[in-house]
Amino acid sequence: MRKAKRVGVNNGSAGRARVATPLRVRYAETDAMGVVYYGNYLAYFEDGRVAYLQRKGIPYSDMEAAGVFMLVAEAYCKYRKPARFEDELTVETSIVAAGRAKVRFDYVVRRGEEVLAEGYTVHAARGRDGRPVRIPAAWAEKLGFPGGEV
Repeated sequence: MRKAKRVGVNNGSAGRARVATPLRVRYAETDAMGVVYYGNYLAYFEDGRVAYLQRKGIPYSDMEAAGVFMLVAEAYCKYRKPARFEDELTVETSIVAAGRAKVRFDYVVRRGEEVLAEGYTVHAARGRDGRPVRIPAAWAEKLGFPGGEV
């Protein structure tokens, strides 16, 4: 598991803390040109999101055990510069918006201070039956949006 650390405050609309997740590019993540295959950035976003929630005291395994599944409803990534095999990267993750059953995570992938990619994912909370469920109030509190709203 990759370690997470807090790196300050996001200047986004919700003012949420960011969590930095370090990672090293593996050979299997690169293409024939030696750069990280574009689809792997979504996996990097996932690493950041899982670390963020863990840091906030809400492990994904606890969410799923409680019958709450966070489905990806939308994903966006803007690629700025390529990452390469063995690059040491940092994924900075923050929550910038949330509702009763949705959360938007923002991400910045860096190599040092250089921004390689940035994007977001929007997640919809669903129960085991696939129907929308509310994000539990205790989790909303831990994530910084008591009452389920930002």
